[in-house]
Amino acid sequence: MKILLTGGTGFVGRELSSRFFIKKQVVRTGTVHPYSCVYGIDSLNGTTDWSGAFIDIDTIIHLAGLAHSNSFSQHEYKSVNVEGTLHLANEAAKAGVKRFVFVSSAGVNGSSTNGSLYHPNSPPSPHNFYTQSKYDAEIGLNKISLETGLEVVIVRPTLVYGVNAPGNLGMLIKLIKYLPVLPFGLTANKRDFIAVHNLAHLLITCATHPNADGHIFLASDGVPVSTKEFTNAIGESLGKTLLQLPVPVNLMKFVARLLGKSTMAEQLLGDLQVDSSNVQKILGWVPPYTMRQAIALLSTKNI
Repeated sequence: MKILLTGGTGFVGRELSSRFFIKKQVVRTGTVHPYSCVYGIDSLNGTTDWSGAFIDIDTIIHLAGLAHSNSFSQHEYKSVNVEGTLHLANEAAKAGVKRFVFVSSAGVNGSSTNGSLYHPNSPPSPHNFYTQSKYDAEIGLNKISLETGLEVVIVRPTLVYGVNAPGNLGMLIKLIKYLPVLPFGLTANKRDFIAVHNLAHLLITCATHPNADGHIFLASDGVPVSTKEFTNAIGESLGKTLLQLPVPVNLMKFVARLLGKSTMAEQLLGDLQVDSSNVQKILGWVPPYTMRQAIALLSTKNI
């Protein structure tokens, strides 16, 4: 497949670009980048000029967009994540692009499973402006697919980890390296994650596999773990012996609410399990790395 990638300078995009052949990258005009074949845009929204972007392209992997952050408004999420995505898909369909792989979020299903599982056909329950924008984009893409024949594949990743991971997870990895004392001694939650290496491989599979069209895939490593188990594995890979303090989970959640960090607490303390079995059934895909193998790669990089 001749792939056009948006968001190639981001965390997942860099992994894709370094491991797989990408025909063309979309970059912001004026930015420094290492790519040989690019298409520059000033911004991603409902009026972006895509003239000439899809020459010799048959598949798009769309990673670009506003990430989860309290600094963006509902209007900004709608403009970039919804209108920008749908305009890109419409223009691509007009130009004869065959397939559109959209990277959404497991948060479309909700923020916590509380011991159950999210399935690809579970009722959506977006819980903030970011996840609502992802779900709205999914709805619009499916409509475009029906109207134009554009093949749409939706991937909803769980929390993505790896070297230089952004957000709370990236801060946690750095904390383990420099101050290996954590409060998760009593934490027994179950949460699915996905290694950035595995997600990149899955996205390429979704771009190329003939049976991927029309499906929603919840992306994970396939083995849910507790935050205590996850952080212990990170510490082990970095050669650190973690001291896990026995802090009650309810106390951590209470302190997090006082500090305005409830979202962070939910990511670290809550349950979020997904059923990703349809990935193997439909695509024959299994994660190329186990969680421990992927975490072991942290020790080979400068975090």
